[in-house]
Amino acid sequence: MCGIVGAVAQRNVVPILLEGLQRLEYRGYDSAGLVVIQDGQLQRERSTGRVADLRLKTTDTHGTLGIAHTRWATHGVPSERNAHPHLSNNLIGVVHNGIIENYESLRNRLSAAGYVFTSDTDTEVIVHLIHSHYKNGTCLLDATRASLTELIGAYALGVIALDNPDQLICARRGSPLLMGVGVGEHFIASDVSALLPVTNRVIYLEEGDVAEINRDSYRIFDVSGTELTRPVQVSKISNESVSLGNYRHYMQKEIHEQPQAIADTLESVCNSTSIIPGVFGAEAAAVFSDINSILILACGTSYHAGLVARYWLEEIAGIPCTVEIASEYRYRTSVPNPKALVVVLSQSGETADTQAALNFAMSMGHIHTLAICNVAESALVRLAKLRFLTRAGPEIGVASTKAFTTQLVALFLLTLVLAKQRGRLTEEKERQHLHDLRHLPAASQKVLDMEPLIAKLAEQFANKQHALFLGRGMHYPIALEGALKLKEISYIHAEAYPAGELKHGPLALVDKDMPVISVAPNDVLLEKLKSNLHEVRARGGELFVFADAGTHICEEDGVHIIQMPEHAGYLSPILHTIPLQLLAYYVALQKGTDVDKPRNLAKSVTVE
Repeated sequence: MCGIVGAVAQRNVVPILLEGLQRLEYRGYDSAGLVVIQDGQLQRERSTGRVADLRLKTTDTHGTLGIAHTRWATHGVPSERNAHPHLSNNLIGVVHNGIIENYESLRNRLSAAGYVFTSDTDTEVIVHLIHSHYKNGTCLLDATRASLTELIGAYALGVIALDNPDQLICARRGSPLLMGVGVGEHFIASDVSALLPVTNRVIYLEEGDVAEINRDSYRIFDVSGTELTRPVQVSKISNESVSLGNYRHYMQKEIHEQPQAIADTLESVCNSTSIIPGVFGAEAAAVFSDINSILILACGTSYHAGLVARYWLEEIAGIPCTVEIASEYRYRTSVPNPKALVVVLSQSGETADTQAALNFAMSMGHIHTLAICNVAESALVRLAKLRFLTRAGPEIGVASTKAFTTQLVALFLLTLVLAKQRGRLTEEKERQHLHDLRHLPAASQKVLDMEPLIAKLAEQFANKQHALFLGRGMHYPIALEGALKLKEISYIHAEAYPAGELKHGPLALVDKDMPVISVAPNDVLLEKLKSNLHEVRARGGELFVFADAGTHICEEDGVHIIQMPEHAGYLSPILHTIPLQLLAYYVALQKGTDVDKPRNLAKSVTVE
């Protein structure tokens, strides 16, 4: 979501701040800004739009201490006056990710004390609050720490003061933040990718940490003032892995990276002759022996992965599975089951709703927890008892692609481990499943070879405003995912339904202007699906059918068959996902939308 970069150095930090913001563009934002100490004053520049617009305004800006920010609006419309950094009396500057829930009461109190607010944001109360403590002679660290005790909500903060030109204060609670360690210079950022051009040595701040950072040193404290030690880690993310290369967009690049991402995710089992619980953690065998059900918590695309897994877990492993939208789970009365395995899914591992749902589940007595995530150092991975890293590599495009398919791979591995532990997986079936998994990267590449065909097909969607996606069984969540991708990046209104539900309402929408996209695997529900497709044709609807070999669905006027290379059995949802990703991508190109940064959306949703 919002992005933070900060630096204290002996060199001009403005290029570092701008490059860092550029690398955080994928998170989504509507405005950007920075502030540095220049010629004895706080020099602030802000703009709406892209970081490139801010860069044009900072050609004469320089300084050795600064903080910068990309904003995704929560309080106050996208505008320059609402953009960060926010200042107080031209003495204190603050950038902030997160939401301050008690900002209205704080604003009223500070206004009564004489502070003038120039924005509609919740963040501005933070900078004035820090100033109210700092003006009384309190050092910047203590003024920040005192202010934090008054805040209710989530924050990642960068703070500077005009009369402390070599000091940067940062803090986090409920929103990610890390420090970059250099030689004679130090940095902060909300994502390690922002710092890769200057350092790969990072410290991941923990919940409640407050840090005092100088050019040559740093100290980390908890809110009460106790000094802490946090390890310096060398990030394994390479600078090249976040570059666009020869692709037109990051989304296209990441779609094509899926065979390798799947292979990397399967590395721990590809050379094995059997599936073992240990791939999910040293304690996995004991935990899996003690569970009697699965509860999956996730948002957006990850939620769809969980819906697919429910079919696998119940059919193959014979274990009851419930899938909940994380943002809803903790706001309803549920019945906790201490014998359930709580599985949280997230690409970033910093999704606020999913973190909150996991914390709520744990507070309800759920002791068995598993995080399936793409980021090793993320909050969810640190919080859960067990973890599985999907190894998809950096995913920059807002519309998730390789993170989704690697989550499905991880969930299928979990299914096999639980099936084996429950005595439902014979050696022969285990060997077959392992063979199918090893073949999956090659099968995915064959699907990618369909790209020119799908690009041509997308031309027929250029003038469409609505679309309907159909699927049955474990492919119904893939229809949901296809619809989500299309509306995310092309802005075409798209909905998905189980094909059998057509006659219960959605069929009323079908006409010649409503394209109907169907996932048609060669499985036990194929004949039922064919009947549903006839219902569409009888109402004049135009069909686009992604069909496996052997489905015997004939192309005719109004029926377009997109032939899949092969049928992958239980792994078919993974292969059927890829052409729907490509369809959404090429339709977005036809529409001329911003593929990697669709309007109103953010990559890492770190606020509730």
